[in-house]
Amino acid sequence: MQGFAQGTSYHISFWSEAPINKEEIKAAVDSEFGRLDLLLSNYRPDSTIEQFNQVKNTESREVGSEIVSLVRTAAAVHKASGGCYDLTIKPLFDLWKFNTDKPQIPDQAAVRQTLNLIGMDELEVVDDTHLRKKQPGLQVDLSSIAQGYSVESIARILEQKGIRHYLVEIGGELKTRGHKPDSRPWRIAVEKPLPGEQMLQKVMTMPTETPLAIMTSGTYRHYFDDSGKRYSHILDARTGYPVTHDLVSVTVAHADPIQADAWSTALLCLGREEGLRTANAQAIPALFIEHKNNQLVESRSDPLNALTVLTIE
Repeated sequence: MQGFAQGTSYHISFWSEAPINKEEIKAAVDSEFGRLDLLLSNYRPDSTIEQFNQVKNTESREVGSEIVSLVRTAAAVHKASGGCYDLTIKPLFDLWKFNTDKPQIPDQAAVRQTLNLIGMDELEVVDDTHLRKKQPGLQVDLSSIAQGYSVESIARILEQKGIRHYLVEIGGELKTRGHKPDSRPWRIAVEKPLPGEQMLQKVMTMPTETPLAIMTSGTYRHYFDDSGKRYSHILDARTGYPVTHDLVSVTVAHADPIQADAWSTALLCLGREEGLRTANAQAIPALFIEHKNNQLVESRSDPLNALTVLTIE
């Protein structure tokens, strides 16, 4: 099955030894995409997360267990990344106009002022279903973690239907379980991280015995150039400015698509050296690709080298 959802394309491949009703599965998948969109989308003013963003007070507000769970995961990644990764970066993203067709460089005073409006420490988890803003202007952007959650949610739908062999991909983020009908493993292509190209960088042969998610974040698709300098859409929440290092792509392999999604963004934000140290400390299997001197240079975290169930060619 394939189609469009969450502002991107999706592809789902699956098979089963037992008879399955494809139309029933398609209806369940479509319904789940609609539910997730109404819950997590920052582009819908009627979504749960945007309703929370629009409230300008410090009162506790019910957002549901799913959003609270995502915030808890993000808070842990935020802390482990030294604050580079931050769900409350939305006002900064809007300031740089990365949400439009014409992004632009804001003045330094505006950046400093906007930095006062962000901070994961200003977002309080009240209980399993409620969040509270400590600062009324706080806004939450779930885009760096919502796609991973969506992949996991669609995979869960398939498993509820008794399907044990599948590949679920949304906008390049994916999870596999099992194998193809001919017993061969799923094989995943990792794109060469260069603008304007769609060429093969690596092929990953997925495990057949255990589920695994592969999530990639990159600076090479969304950026703008100004006065000979390139500005990526990956913003460092500590500075208010786009990252300036040579790291252009991070691919994370993890059993949990939500963790993989958040960590791929966080490690990309940190850059190669700090990112590798953090990935090793947090046991995150990650492939780093830098663009240096017109060449692509790869580095792998120790946990990725130790991940024997995954073959990378």
